[in-house]
Amino acid sequence: MITTFAAALNAGLRRALEDDPKVVLMGEDIGRLGGVFRVTDTLQKDFGDNRVIDTPLAESGIIGTAFGMALRGYRPVCEIQFDGFVYPAFDQIVSQVAKISYRTRGQVRAPLTIRIPFGGGIGAVEHHSESPEAYFAHTAGLRVVTPSNPADAYTMIQQAIALNDPVIFFEPKRRYWDKAEVDLDALDQEGALPLDRARVCTVGSDATVVTYGGTVSTGLSAARIAAQEGHALEVIDLRSLSPIDFDTVAESVAKTGRLIVTHEAPVFAGLGAEIAARITERCFYYLEAPVLRVGGFDIPYPPAKLERHHLPDPDRILHAFDRALAA
Repeated sequence: MITTFAAALNAGLRRALEDDPKVVLMGEDIGRLGGVFRVTDTLQKDFGDNRVIDTPLAESGIIGTAFGMALRGYRPVCEIQFDGFVYPAFDQIVSQVAKISYRTRGQVRAPLTIRIPFGGGIGAVEHHSESPEAYFAHTAGLRVVTPSNPADAYTMIQQAIALNDPVIFFEPKRRYWDKAEVDLDALDQEGALPLDRARVCTVGSDATVVTYGGTVSTGLSAARIAAQEGHALEVIDLRSLSPIDFDTVAESVAKTGRLIVTHEAPVFAGLGAEIAARITERCFYYLEAPVLRVGGFDIPYPPAKLERHHLPDPDRILHAFDRALAA
């Protein structure tokens, strides 16, 4: 069936609610309204307002309440309405949620999933187009993941909810309306790629492009353009940002000799820097050019009319590829 990214998430949440009575959804306007992106549409009607809960506009309160429920055996799934709204809950997440397992030597776990629509590309106002993934990937005790397509959205949300660890689940909001052919029954029967495993989306020999979330589609577009010019880019969708599947990336770089990392977040101290450092350490003698990064500029997210200049596009990725070839 043809389904959108948002509809696939809805189906994954529905399956999690059906499979485990301890799964509870919480968030601002997720019930009667179905969420601002309609990801939770009809779930309150079908499962009741005790399991799909409309909360006050208080992110710290949402996470604090969900944390307490997780400690009592529930599996809360919280929605932070927009990426820029997560900061009032930051203290709860990094000071309490992330540390509880370590603090108790693994005797107390917090199976809590925090859904965060992130990134730009939808023409939104200030505080609605942030890319805060590096803050959370830097925080020990959290798993950080992001799907890039409807099939992964369906399987990864279920995998995240089933974990006994807290998971930050970033959803690239500009991909909510992307459509793809997805066989949900086949995904249920065949199983999914492990949550912490990267996926090689296209095979190539000239350079590796590592990306995640909303820029996976951008990387694939760059690979198609490069193919028309006689070059083969290997595009890798990280899927998991903490932990990162460096083995898959290193194996690719050992073959191609060049690495370009792209993400929407500013380049300075972004995840691309960590990936560049790790791969330089592991693949130094394979690299034929410096690892290059393509990302947002080191500014607060710009007004909507300027965001197309801020977000990485295929031309910027291909320009980095040209530089790598010329090195």
